[in-house]
Formats: sequence, structure tokens, C-alpha cells
Amino acid sequence: MTSDVISERASVLLKTLVESHIRDGQPVGSRTLVEQAGLPVSAATIRNVMSDLEDRGYLISPHTSAGRIPTAMGYRLFVDTLLQVQPLEQQAVTALRSELNPDKSATELVQSASSLLSSITAQAGLVTVPRQEAGQLRQVEFLPLSGDRVLVILVINEREVQNRIIHTQRAFTEEQLREAANMVNQRFAGRPLQQVQEEIVHEMQQARSQIDGYMQAALDLASQALDQETSADECLVAGESRLLGNATADEMFKLRELFDAFEQKKDLLHLLERCSQADGIQVFIGEEAGYDVFGDYSVITAPYSDGAQTLGVLGVIGPTRMAYERVIPIVDLTARMLSSALGK
Repeated sequence: MTSDVISERASVLLKTLVESHIRDGQPVGSRTLVEQAGLPVSAATIRNVMSDLEDRGYLISPHTSAGRIPTAMGYRLFVDTLLQVQPLEQQAVTALRSELNPDKSATELVQSASSLLSSITAQAGLVTVPRQEAGQLRQVEFLPLSGDRVLVILVINEREVQNRIIHTQRAFTEEQLREAANMVNQRFAGRPLQQVQEEIVHEMQQARSQIDGYMQAALDLASQALDQETSADECLVAGESRLLGNATADEMFKLRELFDAFEQKKDLLHLLERCSQADGIQVFIGEEAGYDVFGDYSVITAPYSDGAQTLGVLGVIGPTRMAYERVIPIVDLTARMLSSALGK
């Protein structure tokens, strides 16, 4: 949409109404607009303009209230043409710079990003974990524990270390596990995790009768380790409870549905996958997200990278009446600072 869709007077009144609704969460009446808009017009003129905006789909009158609230279409016009982005508070910039430290592992950085987005915006923060194909296997070690348990130490990319315990069908000596790790490292180190896993599965399926027990055991150990790697959460959501503090009584039912969506993550991941294929900030308002559960909420996202390729998406989910002028630059800066840290 362009700014000439509605008149300058209507633009001022819509902007004032949206900002008032974001701030107070209540329908806005003509008397409030007379006081806040600063236009030399009567309340009757304002009511006429509001009626026209309602007829055109930008506003709606909830229940029997004399006031109006923005529709998703009204918010879209506001975000696209009327929004004045605010400079970030120094405190937020300092927190981002401190927590998104290049010395941290990729996992720590991603977890920090989702928590920071939530705490700074007072909404729910979300980050998709770096795509597996973006990670490379550097080294694996297998260490014996009691019984049929084996400690797996995975070194991914340059410095990310992940530890996990797997259960095996037979007991292994320390020497056997060392030899198995050496075989895996010699054959697969430096290659993308997704490619490594696919080749291991292929070999185990196609050449089971042709490989010896030593190689079979090594492949089985590596397969179990990488299976746990790929089964990790694809999306981290932080600060869901913050949405409760901003919700009105009417919003609580929709909020429970949103929490269910956070738990399932299916629709959320589909939406974020779409965002990862776009450049820069993406703003989905209400039904624009394509899923009913997001009808009363907005999603603001930005992709992040390591300087060479896109690794994932981060963003914020909150009510449609969120403070866009503040949240949008926070999401943008967080994505840029996370990309910088991962690139280093």
C-alpha cells in the first residue's frame, strides 16, 4: 500500500488511533482522537472519517462500543506507511552486544538470542536452530560408561561441542570405541552433518552383508549419535509467559490456542521456513501468517547467517497491538549481531 490510499487527515487519525490502541488496549473513540490527534476539526468530522475508514476495512467497532480498533488491514497500512521507527535504547544495545559474544558456541548464541528478544521486547522470542546442513562434523569421540551406555562427544564446525549419551546393544571396550571413532573421523570429518548421516544410513542398509563387525559397530555408533543431533528442537521459543502480562480478558482464549501452537510447532516452523527464504525483516499481521491460530497476533522475523549462508530465522510473536516502532529495529539488530557473532 502507498500513503495516498487515504487522505492526509485520515492518515493522521488512523496513526493516532493505532498508537492509542497499542498503548491502552482499548477501543478508541472520537473524543480521544480529538484530544490526541491535534487536528483543528470537530468531533463530528472525526466520526465521519472514522466511519469511512471502517467502511474501507481499516477499522472495526467491537461489540457495542462507541470506539474502534484497527483491523489487520489497518495495522498493515500503519506499519507500511505511517510507522516511525524509534532508535534503540542504549541498554538494549549493550545487552545484545554482551550476550551475543563470538566466543560462545552456536548453540549458546541461539539460546541467548531467543531469551534476549523476549526480555527486551516483553513478547515471546523465537529462533530456529542452525540448519543441520550448515554444520560440519569436525570430530567425534566415544567414551565407555557403565553398562551399555556410551558418551558421545561431537565437535561441530570450529568450536561447538555437544555431549550426549547413547545406549548400545553390546558392551564396548575403550580401545574398541577409540578405533570406531578413528574410523568415523577418517571417513567423515569435515563433511556436512546431513551428508554424513545419509551416507551412514545408506551404507548400513546396502552393505550390511559386506562390511565387517568392526565397521558395522562404528557406523551404528555414529548413526545413533547423529540421530540425536537431528532430533533436537528445530525452534526455540522463550518468554511465552510474557504474553500473559499483556493480554486482555478477551485475548486469553486465543492465547491458549497460541500456546498450543508453540507446543506443536508445526505451523510455526512452516511460517519460519517461508521467512528464511526472504531477505530482511518480515512482518506478518494476524491472518497474513496463513494460520488461524495467529489471527490476533503478529510475527516479526529476520534471517540470520554466518556471513556465507542463511542458517535460520529469529523473531518475535506478540499481539497485533505490539509496539512495532520498537520491536522491528530490535529484531533487525539482533539478527545482524547474531550473524556477526556466528561469522566470527
